[in-house]
Amino acid sequence: MRALVTGGAGFIGSHLVDALLLADIDVVVLDDLSSGRRERLNDAVTFVEGAVECLDDVRRAVDGCEVVYHLAAHRSVFRSVESPLATDSANTHGTLTVLVAARDAGVRRVVNSSSSSVYGGGDVLPTPESASTVPKSPYAVSKLAAEHHCRVFSELFDLETVSLRYFNVFGPRQDPNGRYAAVIPLFISALLNDKPPEVHGDGRQTRDFTYVTDAVAANMRAATAPTESAQGQAYNVAGGEPWDLLRLLGHLAELTGRTPNPIFAPARAGDVRHTWADTSSAEARLGHRPSVSMADGLAAALAQYRQDMEGSIAPVL
Repeated sequence: MRALVTGGAGFIGSHLVDALLLADIDVVVLDDLSSGRRERLNDAVTFVEGAVECLDDVRRAVDGCEVVYHLAAHRSVFRSVESPLATDSANTHGTLTVLVAARDAGVRRVVNSSSSSVYGGGDVLPTPESASTVPKSPYAVSKLAAEHHCRVFSELFDLETVSLRYFNVFGPRQDPNGRYAAVIPLFISALLNDKPPEVHGDGRQTRDFTYVTDAVAANMRAATAPTESAQGQAYNVAGGEPWDLLRLLGHLAELTGRTPNPIFAPARAGDVRHTWADTSSAEARLGHRPSVSMADGLAAALAQYRQDMEGSIAPVL
């Protein structure tokens, strides 16, 4: 089988590419390298440098593929508040471009990467897929719009689609640098460099975190699930255990042997207060359940950052 991974040189995408290669799948990667890194990719992949917004680029990459794993996106809520047009172009228009190219190429199924941000916060906790979707940022709007495009294509054309609503994916290869870095690599980097971690808000906001190999496993399950589970459906992908940020920082401080001494900053625009996923639908219909605990995932992520500081690459859990 031949599969396309958009955003395959990125954090989650490169882990997925490795898993597909281990499963003896012929892999094509489409990435514009704006945030992905070419050196993450095995020489066995066919690499196409290009953007998901460009139909010609996607058509070159998708030719002959049976499945498309669509991960390319602008990912930061904060970035989307600053640059809503760029986020919409990459996430909404980019997804529509992938769907058109996949339909025209005779692709069997598209597995679309969505986000828990579509819920806009936890009116119901844990949150099932049936909960109301009230996005609170341009990023969240773009992800919900992409889901709707997937559903409509599944209804109108001979193209199966599944959307996966990730809850705060973390793990090795997640970049701790830059203004849009996620909280776990930011906390680890600050602690290892003896700098005060920055906490936005009061630190009591909770997040349901997902270790990266569980996100990869969900993608592979979504590609092989029965057709009735892939007719424009969306599923939560999460660890299933909420942690508040001060608990997270305290746990990482214990692992590193550092005293955190955080600096508190204003809450970021577009951020939600609580996330906690009901993952029973993914288990029942995709056969996916998380297998890596938060504690084990944090230990693996920390090991990678420590080895990166010493100039080597950590093994993946």
